[in-house]
Amino acid sequence: MSRRINHGIVATLMAVALASAAIGPHPLAGQVPSPEDHFGFPMGAAGRLANWDDLTAYYEILARTSDRVVVDTLGPTTMARPFVMLTITSPANHARLPELREIQRRLADPRTVANPAELEGLLESGRTIVMITHAIHSTEVGSAQVAARLAHHLASSQDERVQEILDQVILLQIPSLNPDGTQWVNDFYNRYRGTEFEGRPPPWLYHFYTGHDNNRDWFTFHQAETQHTVVAQNAWHPQIVHDIHQMGGSGARIFFPPYIDPIEPNVDPGLVAAVNQLGAYMAAELTAQGKRGVVINAIYDGFHPGRAYMHYHGGARILSETASAMLATSIEVPEEVVQGGREYDAAEAAWNFPWPWRGGSWGLPDIVEYQFSGAMALLANAAKNRRYWLENFHRVNERAVTGWADWPAAWVLPAGQENEVGLRSILRILTMGDVEVRRAESEFTAGGTTYPAGSNVVLMRQPHAAFAQTLLTVQEYPDLREYPGGPPKRPYDVTAHTLPLLMNAEAHPLDAAPSVALSDPMPVQEVEYDLPAELTGPDAPRIAMYKGHQEPMIAGWTRWMFDRHEMRYDSLHDARIRSGGLREDYDVLVFQSQSERSIAEGHPPGSLPAEYTGGLGEEGGAAVREFVEAGGRLVVMEEAADFAIRLFGLDVSNAVAGLANTEFYVPGSILRVDLEPGRLTEGYDGQTAAWYWRSSRAFDVRDERVEVVGRYGEGNPVISGWILGPERLAGRPALLRARIGRGEVILFGFQPNYRGQSIVTWPLLFNALAGGREGLIG
Repeated sequence: MSRRINHGIVATLMAVALASAAIGPHPLAGQVPSPEDHFGFPMGAAGRLANWDDLTAYYEILARTSDRVVVDTLGPTTMARPFVMLTITSPANHARLPELREIQRRLADPRTVANPAELEGLLESGRTIVMITHAIHSTEVGSAQVAARLAHHLASSQDERVQEILDQVILLQIPSLNPDGTQWVNDFYNRYRGTEFEGRPPPWLYHFYTGHDNNRDWFTFHQAETQHTVVAQNAWHPQIVHDIHQMGGSGARIFFPPYIDPIEPNVDPGLVAAVNQLGAYMAAELTAQGKRGVVINAIYDGFHPGRAYMHYHGGARILSETASAMLATSIEVPEEVVQGGREYDAAEAAWNFPWPWRGGSWGLPDIVEYQFSGAMALLANAAKNRRYWLENFHRVNERAVTGWADWPAAWVLPAGQENEVGLRSILRILTMGDVEVRRAESEFTAGGTTYPAGSNVVLMRQPHAAFAQTLLTVQEYPDLREYPGGPPKRPYDVTAHTLPLLMNAEAHPLDAAPSVALSDPMPVQEVEYDLPAELTGPDAPRIAMYKGHQEPMIAGWTRWMFDRHEMRYDSLHDARIRSGGLREDYDVLVFQSQSERSIAEGHPPGSLPAEYTGGLGEEGGAAVREFVEAGGRLVVMEEAADFAIRLFGLDVSNAVAGLANTEFYVPGSILRVDLEPGRLTEGYDGQTAAWYWRSSRAFDVRDERVEVVGRYGEGNPVISGWILGPERLAGRPALLRARIGRGEVILFGFQPNYRGQSIVTWPLLFNALAGGREGLIG
């Protein structure tokens, strides 16, 4: 089920929150119950996890018993649970919240500040706005637990350090960015605690659609949870956002910034420096407390905006990553398996890793203690350096308005484009990202091109121009190597995010602002998606999508895309496929990118309860083969192509399999694909942009049953991002169609639905699904 957010309702909720914050002393003030009082165990107790239902009940109690805490529900989650935010500050600040929010709004937009004297008044009166977000990745269980410990400490402590934080800081705490997953994972853990399955993650995506990819949604705002958080950020413009995560358990105990290179080039230098000093301060605080294994300037880079929305909105994004255990179950890490990662060696002391952790016991008590200490260090810095954080925030936004970078004067997204959905999607992203987009009230000419009335104009002298620039421009990712001539340095995520290419819409940079009357900035508008008629009429194909107990995130994204289009389809588990008779009920089977072994075998016996183990096996494979031979259509993507190739004995292979990354490497880029005319490529003019990453394929074809429908572009096919060894890919088959008996198989080598972003290739997927219940695609 897809869900949409009503931004007017959220704005009303924010206004109500501000009004409700100014209430008098709470009736039970001074009797604030601890988490142990409420849950029966302290937060971070080994083997104990509070779920979301119990946590939200506790936050309501905090709000009733402490005059420092207000709890608001910002909206429903994907599965209709409450998505809440705590506002924690002193009672005096609570009484001034409308005024303090207005100060922050003006510091965020220097155009509203008339003179230095007025600025000085704002700097003196304002407070540091900090947002701390927890538990976006639900198997990183410590984050949701430490949220309750931190909230209670700030709600009740009389410590002088806490009093300074409350006086100087407004904390916006989101105790779970994924409440559905917090409930599911913690319930699953508690159900099997004390059994042989204790500490195993649940065998389903812990965000209904995106799983671990939910923090890659931070610039397209597809998911309800992202939307709620961004609305709150846009309402408050925090100077600091602290995102609490966990990482693998065999290296450093906790990571803080500085990030390693590359840093996305549109991030203001003042923010880069601010992140560096704050992360290093947090590391120093924990090391001073005797906590070993603190690393900075390692592992994580600062390139991809999908993880750092606030870097383009004047805020410093502090990522912390604490070593994990087996959910809430402690582990023993032998010294000999302690290992490092990018830019550090866990066995050796270094400037960025001064006190190594040598192994031993590690569990939830340690995780929560490290996370709590990190959050308190950040808040202490935000309080003691309040003036710095406000001034730096204002200066970053001031530089955006005056133009610090080599940006165009404006971007134009012309009206009347053929792909209206792609255009509207970009406009929705920009406006929801607090970018001012205006419409030309008449035709105008700029840069030798005439644009029609109604064209969309982004003037780049505005506070959040960096967000527009990074999403509209082409990425040129640097060729970084481990050493000269050596293997490439692996980006933490991907290397391209150019929305006009991904969404098949035009965006033109202008050297000078256009001379035309412009409307007021556009409001946020939702985008309606319409399915092709072939997928909605009486003869529409009956579609099913494979959903095993190792469902990949990209399959969840595809379910999201289907639901967003209100497409009718079934999710098929292993048992249904193994039972056979698929052609009686379905015309099309879809397998998203998933390894052949995962499809065939699933989770091994004994690793999870029996109902979650196994895969299709030979019986399921035979049922899929029978389905296609009887006239069905099988659509497979990327890794799943290997499953189809073996199942039907196709003389097709992956042309780039086994190549060393010194010879060929595409860590996530947008490539040019040339298309042959035909029913499958209908709507394209011989070419498209396509997403290629770690699981993508380039084919060698030696089978007369197989037709090449698309090839990667000749020469260097990359059009945004980075590729090493383009000649290995150039001209290779990218999209295939194979006739099998009375049916057919469509094989995508690239990803047609990358994180819900690649609208440019959605029609190829729709064409592969369409065609009615009879016959083949022509």
